[in-house]
Amino acid sequence: MSRARLIAIVCLVCFIVAPAQTFAAKRKRGPVTPPELKIVSVTLAPVSYVPGNGTLDFTVEIELPKETEQHLMLEVSTLISSPSMRSMRFLSSRQSIDRPEHAVSAAPIANSKPRIQVLLTWDGMDQSKELAGTGMYDYEIRAKLLAVGENGVRTYMNAWPKRGTLTLK
Repeated sequence: MSRARLIAIVCLVCFIVAPAQTFAAKRKRGPVTPPELKIVSVTLAPVSYVPGNGTLDFTVEIELPKETEQHLMLEVSTLISSPSMRSMRFLSSRQSIDRPEHAVSAAPIANSKPRIQVLLTWDGMDQSKELAGTGMYDYEIRAKLLAVGENGVRTYMNAWPKRGTLTLK
């Protein structure tokens, strides 16, 4: 057996036997910087909701970046689900930030960022159009800015999601 083959076999055995961590360099990560797009607050109304008696409104206040490009859309969505995931519902709203429907502030103070309120309405029905049962439900609200381009819509910026629970009576 030649010396080159012997070295190749030894190296192959070392790669197989040695743990991957010995060859992987660990990178130190710095502090995580929050995104400029933020979900400031989520308000549920009515506080005590009974499915079939009106709607449950999620009022979501979004803080936009100080400076944004033109032709951006804001998409706010929520997924409402039971712990077993047998009952769920997805709600979504898209609007242009050039002409927001529910502007809270247009940054009147020099250092403040513009804010928009978005209303998501749930009729109490699940994905199969049946009334949701009583009990605890989880919700997760997400917000993102979408850029409209030649090839369609693409994600420009995401906010960190907000999660919570609600009780249906």
